[in-house]
Amino acid sequence: MGFKSDIEIAQEAKMKDIREVAKKLNLTEDDVEMYGKYKGKIDYNVLNKTESKDGKIILVTAITPTPAGEGKTTTTIGTADALSKLGKNTIVALREPSLGPVFGIKGGAAGGGYAQVVPMEDINLHFTGDIHAIGAANNLLAAMLDNHIKQGNELDIDVTNITWRRVLDMNDRQLRNITCGLGGKANGVPREDGFDITVASEVMAAFCLAKDITDLKNRMAKIIVAYDQDKNPVTAGDLNAQGAMAALLKDALKPNLVQTLEGTPAFIHGGPFANIAHGCNSLMATRMAKHFADYVVTEAGFGADLGAEKFLDIKSRMAGFKPDAVVIVATVRALKHHGGAAKDKLNQENLVALEKGIPNLLKHVENITKEFGLGAVVAINKFPFDTEAELKLVEDKCKELGVNVALSEVWEKGSEGGVDLAKEVIRLTEQGNENFKFIYDDEDSIKEKIEKIATKIYGADGVDYTKKADKEIKRLTELGFSNLPICMAKTQASLSDDPKVIGRPEGFNITVSKATVSAGAGFIVVSTGDIMKMPGLPKVPSSELIDVNDDGLITGLF
Repeated sequence: MGFKSDIEIAQEAKMKDIREVAKKLNLTEDDVEMYGKYKGKIDYNVLNKTESKDGKIILVTAITPTPAGEGKTTTTIGTADALSKLGKNTIVALREPSLGPVFGIKGGAAGGGYAQVVPMEDINLHFTGDIHAIGAANNLLAAMLDNHIKQGNELDIDVTNITWRRVLDMNDRQLRNITCGLGGKANGVPREDGFDITVASEVMAAFCLAKDITDLKNRMAKIIVAYDQDKNPVTAGDLNAQGAMAALLKDALKPNLVQTLEGTPAFIHGGPFANIAHGCNSLMATRMAKHFADYVVTEAGFGADLGAEKFLDIKSRMAGFKPDAVVIVATVRALKHHGGAAKDKLNQENLVALEKGIPNLLKHVENITKEFGLGAVVAINKFPFDTEAELKLVEDKCKELGVNVALSEVWEKGSEGGVDLAKEVIRLTEQGNENFKFIYDDEDSIKEKIEKIATKIYGADGVDYTKKADKEIKRLTELGFSNLPICMAKTQASLSDDPKVIGRPEGFNITVSKATVSAGAGFIVVSTGDIMKMPGLPKVPSSELIDVNDDGLITGLF
């Protein structure tokens, strides 16, 4: 008997009316804006009129991603369900999937097996329209910028130094670089332009870090869209765009409430990239989850060197909260890949490759426990062909660092498969997080911050800077941005800046090629290598497998 697909499992689920889910949070029907029977938005104003539980935060992260897959979102959802099963008032807080990856190579992003959020088709497709709203706000700003230039250019904008790009929530490499404004004077000023995917927009990053509508409007105003002829920044505020942008985003700012397969409340809200942005769900949703639950299970994008570092050094710094425990997800298959095992041999026992690959996991463990000072547990997302010898080797190596290992079987068994993991999470949260510390201080220079991340988190010997990056860092310091956190734009495939270097590399330097400011988001983006902001479709995209039948039932989504 074969396994059911994720979408088949999701479609068989007996979902509760979203108003029932809201009652678990002591929310009334008046507090829920309905989007059909199974989706709702919660107005952020409820934070001011209800009592706060100030829940504990459990951050789920992972080893360096591999083609073998790790199952981080599945583990996040399963952990929340397991905590609920143990009688804990729990909310899971996740990012929203982007249409581009859903139809491209990645597929859906709503968990898998018996640890999913539902309705999975809606969540993976248009959902409540948040990402469309973010795209509209981004492109309104682009239209106002080009209109300003066409109507006389009072701000003396240098049309060769425009940094704001248009966006589309679809993988479309054809639009990465375009020439626009053609067709005569009436059609604008000819210039080079391009498209990013919507979730790569700074609007998304700023939106996800906004504390309220006023903060959102202020962040929109700070977005730098271009530079004038004297190389001074021109902002959305200079174009008077922030009010209209916030008007487009006011409903999107309300967190989306859905449920897991087992009825645990889930906030799914926001979705910035984890390599060019901070890769976490919205601050608003996390605040709301902390407000209504005793335990909040949330995740950060990619491996702990990217998403978790940014959750801790950027989001926690801005929000004023810190995790109470960290879950680091790994699979035996992925660790064997890091040890050099061939992709088609990952299902075979290979203790030699596993021992070579485990240092990747151990580096992430050290980063969380020693560099950040937080309690951690390693969750092994178990596959049927993992052997006892392999599982014991991982457990022994982690225990040498004082970290326990728990098997996660939530994909196959739902909450029952995550009870041991949930019990270890509870134990860690009871230890306290008083030893938490940031990797760098606000007062550090831009280069000092970069070098601390590179040496402490990646394990690099040092940092090299191109002449272009040196010049940009100097200019950002002159403009008064050196106090901002650093958002490293780095490959997710390696602890180094070379995607081909797996495992735990040593004896390497990071090369910084570019430094720009996302003033609305409130961080400096430091690029190492060429990070793609508009993905392309693979030779056989997931979209070719997706269909809908006569009854409107979607198939092939995942």
